[in-house]
Amino acid sequence: MAEPPRTSGDVALADLLDRALGKGLVLWGEAVISVAGVDLVYVGLKVLVASTDTAERMRRAGTSDPTRSVALRDG
Repeated sequence: MAEPPRTSGDVALADLLDRALGKGLVLWGEAVISVAGVDLVYVGLKVLVASTDTAERMRRAGTSDPTRSVALRDG
């Protein structure tokens, strides 16, 4: 059976994953459990989803001194 043609609204999971790895995706969240105004539990989450090439490109873009990026890689 032939697959129906995709419309612009249809996006495959592989396409989403390719875009996330190619551009990078940051997930950031916080949760606090408190009782009677007293914080009992704090949970923080920071996740970077990217390919190694994208992460390296982001790291280099954030480093203005090229000798510093070499020192970080060696150390």
